[in-house]
Amino acid sequence: MILGRSVRAFAPGGIGNIGPGLDILGCAVTGPGDSVVATVIDEPGVRIDESGHPDLPCDPARHACGIAASEILRRAGHTSSGVALSVEKDLPLAGGQGGSAASAVAGAVAVNALLRQPLDSRDVLAAALVAEERLAGRHIDNLAPAMFGGILLIRSIEPLDFIRLPAPPALRIVLVEPSMRLRTAEARAVLPAAISLSTALAQAVAISTMVAAFLTGNLQLLRGAIDDRIAEPARARLLPGFIDAKRAALEKGALGCSISGGGPSSFALTDSDDTAGSVMHAMIEAYRQCGVGAVGRVAQIDERGARVEELSPARDPRT
Repeated sequence: MILGRSVRAFAPGGIGNIGPGLDILGCAVTGPGDSVVATVIDEPGVRIDESGHPDLPCDPARHACGIAASEILRRAGHTSSGVALSVEKDLPLAGGQGGSAASAVAGAVAVNALLRQPLDSRDVLAAALVAEERLAGRHIDNLAPAMFGGILLIRSIEPLDFIRLPAPPALRIVLVEPSMRLRTAEARAVLPAAISLSTALAQAVAISTMVAAFLTGNLQLLRGAIDDRIAEPARARLLPGFIDAKRAALEKGALGCSISGGGPSSFALTDSDDTAGSVMHAMIEAYRQCGVGAVGRVAQIDERGARVEELSPARDPRT
């Protein structure tokens, strides 16, 4: 590797589960994401110069991008090589918008690009999974969309198998972020160890109907289908204001509303920009009336996923 060479990679945020699809449905969302600049250095291993947030460690063994980068070096047989990482974090910490997944994917993609792409995309995802498993749990409904983009139905992790579902052009996503944090590990800790047969069947029907809605483009099928009877009831008690925000979203015409990933962010799906705007403002106001500040945005499905971006001349040591 050329000493001082730098590469920048971006990975979008996303929504895990998309309601009832616990660990098996996820999507990438347009707008903010996490970026990692990887630079060749003359000392072996991974060094983090900028963690991306004051509350994130610079210890590469404790940061998602550092763990993923180290795994790329190991898998590529470059354990004597060295890289420095600088993280630009635009996704909220512990916000339920795929922040740790985006950091892991961006770190893995950046270092793989720095090494001239020795690993294919599935190996890069596997490296990111090492980070996600260590910090949040073994699931890829957030990692895979950050890597590949789109709406993905995860069939298995090993071997990696997923189906990309079409995103209807009219689909709009309202993301509302309340002023609180909830670590994924905490959100997963409250999940029930067992569920009833009736709950399992209802969940299967909900997921199947959502898949049908995306495949056919009939977004009206989503009404009543975003009905999570496993994670949402368990996690809602950890999220002040969510129940009221969900009620407000549905009253304003949302096709459905649930918790984004493990929370605390919530999302609603609509079929127009006008409805999306009304839903977003209603959700924010509902949180406010519960004493919780919140911000929101309207987005679409990010079909691109992770990408390597050109560095500006001022940051590229080759110019």
